Amino acid sequence: MEVTTDLVLRAYRHGLFPMAEGRAGEKLFWLDPIKRGVLPLDGFHLSRRLLRTVLSGPYTVTADRNFAGTIAGCATPVPDRADTWINPQIEQLFTELFRMGYAHSVETWQDGTLVGGLYGVALGGAFFGESMFSFARDASKVALVHLVARLRLGGFKLLDTQFVTDHLLQFGATEIPRDLYKQQLAAAVDEPAVWLTDPNEESLAEAFRCLARRTT
Repeated sequence: MEVTTDLVLRAYRHGLFPMAEGRAGEKLFWLDPIKRGVLPLDGFHLSRRLLRTVLSGPYTVTADRNFAGTIAGCATPVPDRADTWINPQIEQLFTELFRMGYAHSVETWQDGTLVGGLYGVALGGAFFGESMFSFARDASKVALVHLVARLRLGGFKLLDTQFVTDHLLQFGATEIPRDLYKQQLAAAVDEPAVWLTDPNEESLAEAFRCLARRTT
């Protein structure tokens, strides 16, 4: 069966997501994990140190400014990840989803250079995080904080991380059973929510501080 953007969107609505076996893999396969990673938007852990970096650190953060560069960064091999599940077909599909308004990116810049970021898919009040990358200290963490703040401001209900990694555990990510995940997905996917490409700066800063207050 041909994997189209329409098929990908329908799969997400039912709790499935595509991956390739590797960067050079020619086929996609569908995953529906028994345990699903989620990052509760009302239970995000933001340290004071990272809050200072977000508010006054060396990075500028944008959204949907360079989706192609972000997904390319996520597909780039790094010392602790020699290969990636993002093959050219994945890049093509999600770039098209971006053009359609479903996929989004958060980019972290330093002196005009893209040094980190993440991308994912938004459907209703659910955001499906796909991948993130970092070429500088805390660059992907800063992007994640911006993502969570924007999702909270935009009325999103669910942040799906697919799996839970040590990197995500520090922010409060957890695994839940597949049946519970699909209940949360069904409740979120048709809820109205707004992806904020350029949110009000004061509202965004207050959202950051709110996340930090919830952590303490």
